[in-house]
Amino acid sequence: MSSTEFLSATTALFLLRGLATTLLIAVCTIVLSFLIGAILGVSKFSGKGLAAKISSIYIDIARNLPLILMIIAFRFTLPLPTIASSITALTFLNCALVAEIIRSGMASIPKGQWEAAYSQGFSYTGTLIHVVIPQAVKRIRKPLVGQFVTILKDTSLCAVVAVHELMYSGQIIMGKYVKSSYIIALYALIAVVYFCINSLLLYVSKKVVKEIV
Repeated sequence: MSSTEFLSATTALFLLRGLATTLLIAVCTIVLSFLIGAILGVSKFSGKGLAAKISSIYIDIARNLPLILMIIAFRFTLPLPTIASSITALTFLNCALVAEIIRSGMASIPKGQWEAAYSQGFSYTGTLIHVVIPQAVKRIRKPLVGQFVTILKDTSLCAVVAVHELMYSGQIIMGKYVKSSYIIALYALIAVVYFCINSLLLYVSKKVVKEIV
C-alpha cells in the first residue's frame, strides 16, 4: 500500500471511529466507577453492618484480578454486546480502585474533626456530608484524576476481544502494511492521540475539581 493511501481520509476516518469508541468506553467507565466506587468506599469506611463487609470483600477480590482476564471472562460469560461487556469489566475493577481512593481519603481526616463536629451536634451522617467528605475531596482529587487517566489508557486492552476502539482499529490498519516505517508511524500517531486526550482529561479534571472545591 502506498504512502498516499496510508495518509488517506479513509484511514483517518477509521481511526476516528475507533477513538470515538475508546472515548465512549472511557466516559461510561469513569462515571460508573465513580458512582459505584463512592458507595463502596463510604460503606467500607463506615466499617459497620453487612454493607461494609460486602464492600470490603468485593474490593479485595476486584483489586487482585488482572484486568485483561476480566475483559475476556466478561466477554464470553455475559450475554452483553462487546462494548457493554468491556465497560462492565473495566467498571468491575475500577470501581474498587476508586472506592479505595475515597476510603483512604476519608480515613486521613483527623479524629479531632469528628469530635469537633459531634460537639456541635452533628450526627454521623451529618459529619460525613458537611465535614469529612469536603476535606477528603481535596486530598483525593489528584489520585482520582490519575485513576481516570488510567481508565482511558486501559481501554486499549479491550482490543483482545475485538472491540473496535483506537488500538484495535490501528491493528487492523497495520495488517495492510509490510513496511516497518508505516507501522512505526501508525503506532506513533496512536501514542500521540492517547497523550493528547489524557493531557486534556488531566487539564479539564483539575479545573473542574478546583471549581467544586
